[in-house]
Amino acid sequence: MLSPHRHLAFAFITAVAACGGLALSLAPASAQVSVTVNGRGVDFEPPPIERAGRIFVPLRGVFERLGASVVYANGTINATRGPVTVSLQIGSTQATVSGQQQALDVAPFIVGASTYVPLRFVSQALGADVNYDAANRIVAIAVRGGHGPPYGPVPVQPPPPPAGPQPSNIGLVQQRPERGSSVRTTQPTISADFSARVDPNSVRIFLDGLDVTASSTRSQTGFIFEPPSPLQSQAHVVRVVGRDRDGGRFERSWSFTSGSVPPQNVLDLDRPQDGAAVDASSFIVRGTTAPNARVRIVAGTVGDVAGPFAFGAGNYAGDTTADANGRFTQTVTLNTVPGARIGLTVTSTDPLTREGVEKRLRLRAR
Repeated sequence: MLSPHRHLAFAFITAVAACGGLALSLAPASAQVSVTVNGRGVDFEPPPIERAGRIFVPLRGVFERLGASVVYANGTINATRGPVTVSLQIGSTQATVSGQQQALDVAPFIVGASTYVPLRFVSQALGADVNYDAANRIVAIAVRGGHGPPYGPVPVQPPPPPAGPQPSNIGLVQQRPERGSSVRTTQPTISADFSARVDPNSVRIFLDGLDVTASSTRSQTGFIFEPPSPLQSQAHVVRVVGRDRDGGRFERSWSFTSGSVPPQNVLDLDRPQDGAAVDASSFIVRGTTAPNARVRIVAGTVGDVAGPFAFGAGNYAGDTTADANGRFTQTVTLNTVPGARIGLTVTSTDPLTREGVEKRLRLRAR
């Protein structure tokens, strides 16, 4: 009976010159090992070798019959057949099969000008069945699937994935403006957070069908888009597409209406009044705006009160928040001299609508 060798076949390259290699006496022709592939004899030149109870064969010949391609470089043998890759090192008992480390009983070696590899290991790696008739010294290799080269010796193939990208359960949270809401401003900040981390480079944002991705800020956790110009007073649709960190595709959308309510944010300054004289070192800014609004105050000397403010040295910039009734007070400190011309800019941002309103005053230092 033929005893099964349950490890598989691999692939290799042909002759490698080995300067200074030790010569090895081969067995007489009557004792040489014969190899068959699917019942057909394979002639080797030089013939197979038995060492330490293992059969070794030259690289080319049997590997070509197994449908493997081989590359040899710097003592490393790399063989490929279909999805299987095998890597061996001359003189080493460590091998790699499709990225997994495996151990050999006997390492590959060189005899004269020929490189020999272990037939049992090679057979296992390439998916062939091997039987050895020790009495008649015959190695019988059976290639699965007929007489041709074997392809794809993976024991269990997973089912092919469905065509197209897999869906993702990524959702949108904390949308601004809120889903279905109506906002006063025609230039609202549009943003949302993702329910889980995504690939930010895959995210695309569309507003009313227009791709605004290039003007948006994207991250793994969310996005922000600030319209550079007012939107029309109507309903708007935000659509977001992208992929999660596993490559799954998602597409989400929501709608809101802008400019549906007349602007409500106002800004009235009680003091100072435009053109007033203020103390050169400090003065108070007081006024009324939207409840809980964020108020930004910037002041400084200016060179030309008739044109845009171009603040010089000694500027002031500060923030405050209006109370529940919309009232605010802030002390401005400057380093100016009497007679200097001062520019004052006060900006209020409604926390609910993000609507901004601004007042500019021209003052003089006394």
